[in-house]
Amino acid sequence: MAQVAIRINGKSYDIGCEDGQEQHLQSLADYLDRKVRDLASAVGQVGEARLLVMAGLLIADELSETGARLGSLEGELRAALRAEAEAEAQAAAAERLDSAAAELEALSRRLEAG
Repeated sequence: MAQVAIRINGKSYDIGCEDGQEQHLQSLADYLDRKVRDLASAVGQVGEARLLVMAGLLIADELSETGARLGSLEGELRAALRAEAEAEAQAAAAERLDSAAAELEALSRRLEAG
């Protein structure tokens, strides 16, 4: 297990992670640090725990909005795929009708020539 020293709002924390995940953990910590620093700039130093809770809530809100948008996009994609499948089915049916019409026309000519 790897150890990563991260800094959040000027404080250092040693955090364990799976080997190979160090850079990802550092990126997450950098993101959290930016959120905490932005909050501290906006509301002042209201205590480390309170800043971390507020940053966590902001991130949870971002995640919730992203999840809702993802769900909406998935619904739009499913609708588009259904519409595409219906269009393909209609095109295939039209081809079958054209083919049947051509066969009927050929049969009609043979019967007329008879």
